[in-house]
Amino acid sequence: MEMTLALLIGVAFLSLFCEYMDASIGMGYGTTLTPLLLIFGLAPLQVVPAVLLGQLVGGAVGGIAHHRLGNIKLDFRRDETIIKQRLRWLGYLPRSLDAKVVFILAGCGVIGALVGALTALNIPKVALTTYIGVVVLGTGIVILWRRNYQGSLSWKGLIGIGLLSSFNKGISGGGYGPLVTGGQIISGREARSSVGSTTVAEVIVCIAGFLVYLLVKGDIFWMLAAATSIGSVIAGPLAAVTVSKLNSAKLKIIIGFATIILGTYTLLNTFVF
Repeated sequence: MEMTLALLIGVAFLSLFCEYMDASIGMGYGTTLTPLLLIFGLAPLQVVPAVLLGQLVGGAVGGIAHHRLGNIKLDFRRDETIIKQRLRWLGYLPRSLDAKVVFILAGCGVIGALVGALTALNIPKVALTTYIGVVVLGTGIVILWRRNYQGSLSWKGLIGIGLLSSFNKGISGGGYGPLVTGGQIISGREARSSVGSTTVAEVIVCIAGFLVYLLVKGDIFWMLAAATSIGSVIAGPLAAVTVSKLNSAKLKIIIGFATIILGTYTLLNTFVF
């Protein structure tokens, strides 16, 4: 399909909207943008790499903005105290809490995505989408149910969330953001920190995915990728400002309802549409 100026501008605006939503509530970029671009008549192998690159650059810019505005604190210097006292075998952990969360989610992402991709070869598509829809819907319900819960972060819970969400990404290409953001909140993380950490962690997942397409497929639709990237870069800082100004309790409710909507949409798209 030829990339006209009108199509380029339209894709850039759609990408801006989807990245603004994603970097504001931690979910919805690929889930929303991919089917919209397919409706335009673009081929899946043109769309997926462009969406991955758009989310990659938008997430990177958004993550920096989240850090500068204080939604998250990213300090990736080695945490000497913890390494010396308790985790010598690990060798490295970043210093700040938010950096630790991103580090763990990224590590789990590699494992979960690999297992998910291998599993996808042997499971019917309807079973995969049903599973994703039920898990995401359930996560949204639990977020609203426990919206007043104030607890400490469960590291075991975070590892489980990282593995499960990246497994979802590996088997279906979606279901990452809702579970990572919602799961962190359920595990005791503050809403702003959960959104910011998800934005940064998903960049690493997108890098891996885009490199696979670049190395294996090679023929990237660069004009489409440029359009998604332009919109995403503009949206990232705007979303970070929105998160910094939102009350944490209200943000948690918004994330809960958004997760329920995405889960419901996934199930309806599987059995109705």
